[in-house]
Amino acid sequence: MGALWSLWWIWGALALVLGIAEILLPGFIFLGFAIGAVCVAVLLLMSLNVSLPLLLLIFAALSLVAWLMLRRLFALPKGQVKTFDTDIND
Repeated sequence: MGALWSLWWIWGALALVLGIAEILLPGFIFLGFAIGAVCVAVLLLMSLNVSLPLLLLIFAALSLVAWLMLRRLFALPKGQVKTFDTDIND
């Protein structure tokens, strides 16, 4: 089972599934994981040979960095709160 996770296209397929999940369930939760999976796929495509625990650690670290960057890019400016003045039925 560990050898299966060392294939780059498995991580590419995982990134695709996570990207689709982000489209269906928006909120920048799955997008960070999808970016992390794409990065791991690229690293494996460049012949990175590491054990499965280290590969999962790299995936987790890259996903965290991607999520923090997305949060910085798309967050509201500090101190602002999103408010709505009208109702959807008005």
